[in-house]
Amino acid sequence: MTDPRNDELQALVFKNRGALLALPAAVLAAFGKPSAASVALGLPIAIAGELIRCWAVGYSGVTTRGDHVEAPKLVTAGPYAHVRNPLYVGNFVTALGFSIAFTGRNSGAKKLALIAGSLATMVAVYATIIPHEEQFLRSQFGDAFDRYCERVPPLVPQAEPAPDPQGKWDPAVIRDAESTTFATFGAMLAVLFLKSLKA
Repeated sequence: MTDPRNDELQALVFKNRGALLALPAAVLAAFGKPSAASVALGLPIAIAGELIRCWAVGYSGVTTRGDHVEAPKLVTAGPYAHVRNPLYVGNFVTALGFSIAFTGRNSGAKKLALIAGSLATMVAVYATIIPHEEQFLRSQFGDAFDRYCERVPPLVPQAEPAPDPQGKWDPAVIRDAESTTFATFGAMLAVLFLKSLKA
């Protein structure tokens, strides 16, 4: 039996996940000191993370933006055949890329603190909301979700896709579903550019 207080906390964190994950971005923007080398290394990683998100959103659709968990169907195709949480993998890769890009001229200790702090915040948020999401999915899809969990890992992608994929990719939903993410990504790029000019 689940603890209602824990359920409430998970639901609260899920509802406010965007704001919570914006905190490390704001800290990087405020205290990061990019260099040409760090931008050249980190920016392609950040872009790769956003491409992973777009791939996943094309399958999952706009329901990923809600304040509470929604899933009209169980999607197991595309990136979901390799990992159960491809959106979060994409976010983590993007955060890693921006953390590297923003900290090229920071001292070793400050660079480590900024990168580790950014990624640790993401881990804490996802460690809280993934069980909340999976509890919902299990209540909605029962044995089908359990079988999916047996075949596909939660966070570290497997090379071989799981069999019997369900779902189709629809690129038309990406613009609507990712508008906030695109705006945030663009803002981070703008700050990175402005800080690089001051280097």
